[in-house]
Amino acid sequence: MSHPSDSSSSNPFFPGYWGEADLARFGFKSVGRHVQVARDCTIAGLQNISLGDYVRIDGPTLLAAGSGYIHIGSYVHIGAGCSLGGGGGITLEDFSGLSQGVRLYSVSDDYSGKSLTNPCVPARYKSVRAAAVTLGRHVIVGSNSVVLPGVAIGEGASVGALTLVNRSLEAWGIYSGTPARRLRARDRTMLELEAAFLADLRGGDAEGDAAATP
Repeated sequence: MSHPSDSSSSNPFFPGYWGEADLARFGFKSVGRHVQVARDCTIAGLQNISLGDYVRIDGPTLLAAGSGYIHIGSYVHIGAGCSLGGGGGITLEDFSGLSQGVRLYSVSDDYSGKSLTNPCVPARYKSVRAAAVTLGRHVIVGSNSVVLPGVAIGEGASVGALTLVNRSLEAWGIYSGTPARRLRARDRTMLELEAAFLADLRGGDAEGDAAATP
C-alpha cells in the first residue's frame, strides 16, 4: 500500500507512515499484513488495539483504548483527523471505512447536570455511559459525522457527511441528517465485487493491486 502524497524523505511537511515491521514491535494486540499508520497519529492503549490486513490510518488521527478495545478488520481505511474513543469498545469490520474527521464515541459523560464531567474528575463523581460501537462490513461513514455510544451500523449501510448517529442503523440503507434518517436502500453490487476481488486475491491476481492501493 502506498500513499498518493510525497514520501517523507522528499517532503518535510509529510510525516510518512509506520509500516508493519515497525508496528509489530510497538505492542499492539495484533497487527496484520500490509498495514500503514501515519506517524503523526496519537494512539493510547496499544495492547487493546488490533489491526487486520490492508489497513491504512491517516494522520493526525486519535485512537484511544486505555480501557476497552478497538478492533479494526481487513481492508479498512481511516481518513485524516478521525477520533476513536474505545473505552466501551469499537469494532470496524472488513471493508468498512471512515472519511476525514469522523468521531466514534463508545463512552460519554452525563450531560444532564446530575454529575460532574471530564476525565480530570474522579470516577465516583461522574456518571459515564460506556457501550460498544460496531460498524459492519462495507459500512462507510462520511466526513465529520459523529457516532455515539451503543450504536451498531448494519452491514452495507452508508452514512452521509455531517450526520449524527445516535441510534443503531439497519443494514443496506443510505442515511443522512441530524439525527440520521434513512433515505433509501443501498445497492448491493459491491458484494459481487468483493467476491471477485477475493477470488482474484486467492489466485494472486489482485495482490499487487491491493498492495498499491492508496
